[in-house]
Amino acid sequence: MPHDSSAPRPARPPRGHPSSFAHHVPDPAAAEPLRGGAAPRAWTGHHRDLRILRRAYRRQRRVTTFAVLGCFTLFLGLCAGCPSLMDRPVTGGLSTGLVIALAQIPATWLAVLVYERTARRHVDPLAHRVNRSVPWASGEQGRKR
Repeated sequence: MPHDSSAPRPARPPRGHPSSFAHHVPDPAAAEPLRGGAAPRAWTGHHRDLRILRRAYRRQRRVTTFAVLGCFTLFLGLCAGCPSLMDRPVTGGLSTGLVIALAQIPATWLAVLVYERTARRHVDPLAHRVNRSVPWASGEQGRKR
């Protein structure tokens, strides 16, 4: 049977356009729960694992950054707001301001160590789980047969 492409067709809106969903009739079978009466979960699978990993990594970066910047900002605030407190001698001729300034170095190292520990305990297992769930993680995609 020959195909006549000259017949006029109704114009279709572009994919994803709101009017393209106007004639959508939901399938009643799709609304039924799955086995065992459990409702289908919308956010599962590989994409969910990636979202969890990104959220954990983002939380870790924020907490560490705000902790280190908070210590530094506190030091600057004390220098600007309470210079008499920062000039007081503590021990051996060191002033309070100098002791606090020198304490920022170990505080930064402590933040790095805490960052590494939380990465190993919380973020790395999530990354390994995501890595196991993708086919190219084991090198199968790049192999030649």
